[in-house]
Amino acid sequence: MFGKKNTISENILILGLGGVGYYLAKRLAHEGYTITVIESEGRLIREADGTLDARLMQGNAMSIECWREANAGKMDYLIAVTDNDAVNMMASIIAHRFGIPRKIARVRSLEFGNKDSFLSDEDLKIDLIIHPEELASQEIVRIIKLRAGNDIIEIANSQVQVMATRVRESSSLAHKKLKEISQTYHEFPFRVVALARGIATVIPGGNDTLLPQDQIFIMASTKDLPKLMSLTGDSQQHSHRVMILGGGLVGNRVAQLLEKTVQVTLIEKDEKSAEELSFSLKNTEVLHGDGSDANVLQMAGLLDMDTFITATGDNETNIMSSLLAKHLMNEKGSQENIRQRKSICLVTKEDYLVLAGSMGSDIALNKKMLAGNEILKFIRMGQLLSVAHLHGSDAEMVEIVAEPNAAVTRKPLSKLDPSYYGKILIGAIFRDEKWQIAVGDTRIQDNERAIVVCKSLSLKDVQQLFFA
Repeated sequence: MFGKKNTISENILILGLGGVGYYLAKRLAHEGYTITVIESEGRLIREADGTLDARLMQGNAMSIECWREANAGKMDYLIAVTDNDAVNMMASIIAHRFGIPRKIARVRSLEFGNKDSFLSDEDLKIDLIIHPEELASQEIVRIIKLRAGNDIIEIANSQVQVMATRVRESSSLAHKKLKEISQTYHEFPFRVVALARGIATVIPGGNDTLLPQDQIFIMASTKDLPKLMSLTGDSQQHSHRVMILGGGLVGNRVAQLLEKTVQVTLIEKDEKSAEELSFSLKNTEVLHGDGSDANVLQMAGLLDMDTFITATGDNETNIMSSLLAKHLMNEKGSQENIRQRKSICLVTKEDYLVLAGSMGSDIALNKKMLAGNEILKFIRMGQLLSVAHLHGSDAEMVEIVAEPNAAVTRKPLSKLDPSYYGKILIGAIFRDEKWQIAVGDTRIQDNERAIVVCKSLSLKDVQQLFFA
């Protein structure tokens, strides 16, 4: 049987209470894990105290006495996510000596953790190395290489996909209830499984109405994706021209990965950095200028671009520049070009993800959440078959198996406890050797696989439904 039981008793030691550490501690504690955190900075401890159901210790991650006080020998996982690569790698070796079976470390440098690295994962005693900037860069490239930058999230070995798209005023889906949409468009099965509206994420029901500017997530089988894109009016063309704002670790890496196959323009505000980038990026047009200035963007060729990426280190610059770029492209471009142009915004604050989307960015990414979600996937491997986050929302999609006599198997989906409404949505089930879109009359059978969309802090509810 795939899943663990509902009761989780594993102990996790987290080093570092920055963005990734706090995010993981909050999520894992909510799911029932026993969390201990070591953090050297008193301010972060005070800010987290009262908001985390975890044991918080102020101390040095390199102090063996501190590890002993944290009962390191009884831990099942180490998660080393301090802001120091060397500390995180050394912590994994210390954890190995304490007998902690699974070690995870955040390492920004790409010189470690690769197949040809001088020191391998095995040398460092690390089971999972996380490169946050590389994860963000690879995800941006993945999105760009898809059809004109539409965000398409895959799950269940790519057999089921969720496409994110924005509802336009002219859309045939605007101002309609979901149950009306399902009755009108029935050529192929699909389902709206989540939507981001304003700064809120909604897990919708049949009576919810789609409004202009909603960012919606639609589930369909992979074979029906072209039909879905035709219905929503999204282009299937590939992006060929990309503008990147910011030449830091992410902006530079995205340009490296794209410049041989895509026309790339990069704008960097710092003159020295721009000069260095112009030498290292042989096939990228590197410009020195302020990308928050409309004239600079237009002179750099914004109106000829297919995708605009904001990857500076400043949240406000990224969000406002993305909003400015979308305004300029919409104001100057034809209706057809507007439809195809996309913006991708990198934000460092979790709370800004949905805000960035609601203000005009087509896709909002957070590298700390990307790193955190990779770690969550690793820890949940025994419970969930696969996991994917819905970018720009506070929701995720999981593939899970219904244990015999679990609550979800006892009645049709429409008859489940109303307390689950608005928290989780069962989008598809695997039956008769194929994935089928789930509806109200669907009744999940013992040991049947399902794809569930839930708010990020509602995974516990999914476990209660699917585990006996």
